[in-house]
Amino acid sequence: MAAPKGNKFWELRSKHGRDKIFATPEIMWDAACEYFSYITDNPLQAQEIIKYKDDYEKVSVDKMRPFTLTGLCLFLDVNVQYFTDFEQSLKDKNDKISKDFSLVATRIRETIYSQKFEGASSGFFNPNIIARDLGLMDKTDITTNGKDVNIPLIEWVKNESED
Repeated sequence: MAAPKGNKFWELRSKHGRDKIFATPEIMWDAACEYFSYITDNPLQAQEIIKYKDDYEKVSVDKMRPFTLTGLCLFLDVNVQYFTDFEQSLKDKNDKISKDFSLVATRIRETIYSQKFEGASSGFFNPNIIARDLGLMDKTDITTNGKDVNIPLIEWVKNESED
């Protein structure tokens, strides 16, 4: 069906844009807590072989599962970019509900960070992987003693040939 002249199909929409995922900050925090509880209550299962006297037995061992923002977003049926954009949109607003949503989003990120950090520092998670994920680095300069490495190649070759 061709649109009549002066197309006004856009007027047929009852609303524009997606509804808010959460009506209140409390509902958002409750949903995040549901995710945290789900992850805690459903640990990963690893198979380990245990030796008892002269017999071996294969057993399932619970392994702690890390909280992740990606996992939370999948649980909430949104994507990480949506969550990040939502947080960014709250920064310039001074109304109470925006501040409350901002506090909840910050608490969610801090809860995820804390659980990963504590899990890695206590040996439940691989410390190298978690440190990279959390942006933690131990920077040690073992080659230049803090000096710049911007020596032109010609000067370096000249110095090498003199030695």
